[in-house]
This record gives sequence, C-alpha cells and structure tokens, in this order.
Amino acid sequence: EGKFQIAGIVDKSELIETDVFGYPVIGTDSDLNSLVKIHTHAIVTVGQIKLPDTRIKLFNLAMKAGFILPTIISPRAYVSEYANIGDGSVIMHNALVNANAKVGRNCIINTNALIEHDSNIADHCHIATNTVVNGNVSVGQGSFIGSGSITKEGIAIGENSFIKARSIVK
Repeated sequence: EGKFQIAGIVDKSELIETDVFGYPVIGTDSDLNSLVKIHTHAIVTVGQIKLPDTRIKLFNLAMKAGFILPTIISPRAYVSEYANIGDGSVIMHNALVNANAKVGRNCIINTNALIEHDSNIADHCHIATNTVVNGNVSVGQGSFIGSGSITKEGIAIGENSFIKARSIVK
C-alpha cells in the first residue's frame, strides 16, 4: 500500500555514508536511541539461517529504543482478514496466510510460503520459500523451516527447531 518509505539502513560502522541497494547507511545499532527521535518506525531486515539470535537481538534493540515495528505485507501476498500477524513480521511476495492463522512478532513468511488455517507460528520464526505449513500446526519460537518443506496437519514443532530444505515433517 506504499505506507512506508525507506529512510536508511542501520549497519556496521565501516559502512556509514555508503549505500546498500541504493539506500544510505545512516547509523549503527548504538545510534538507535538518537535515530528514533527522527524516524519512528523500523524493521529488521536481516534474514535467518539456522539461528534466530541476530534477528531477536536487533528486534529487541529496536523495541527498547522505542521504535514502532510495523507489519510489512507485500501487495502480492494474501493474508486473510481473519489471520493475525505480529509486529515486525514480513510477509513476502505470493505468500498466503489463511483464516485463523497466527504469525507472531518478528517473523519472515518468505516468498510463496503457505500458512494454512488455524496454524500458529510463534515469534522470531522464518518460514522459507515454497514451504507449506498445513492446518492446525504449531511452530515453536525461533524456528526455521527450510525451502520447499511440507508439514503434516495438526503437528507441533518445538522451539528453536531447524528443519532443512525439502523436508516432510510428520
């Protein structure tokens, strides 16, 4: 919907005054308390491979500094009006989140991922490309489900689980 424009990126100090994908690097993590006085919203743009620790750290730093972490939904994604998406989560192109599904805070629902009805994706999870989370599935906090994986309906996946690409989870 074009509600936000990228003002800049927070990165490593050696990258200040450079550009990343055409966006200026405007500070480091230690600048968040001053940046929040100028920019009220932030989003964590670091991906998650294997461990969610970096995403969790950055999410918590931004929250502590007072940023609003909006939900970002691609205009090419579908999210049911009956689904619930937590703060700071990103729903990518062609992802589908069905009725009564819940996606926690600071999650990535990546390109072409499907979150079926009544599923619960806890905080800080990454559901990778072309993954199918079938109905009534619970995914524990900090988990990663690799590209092309499929879960059986009604199962529970524990916290901080790492499921490799193309897995069938029963």
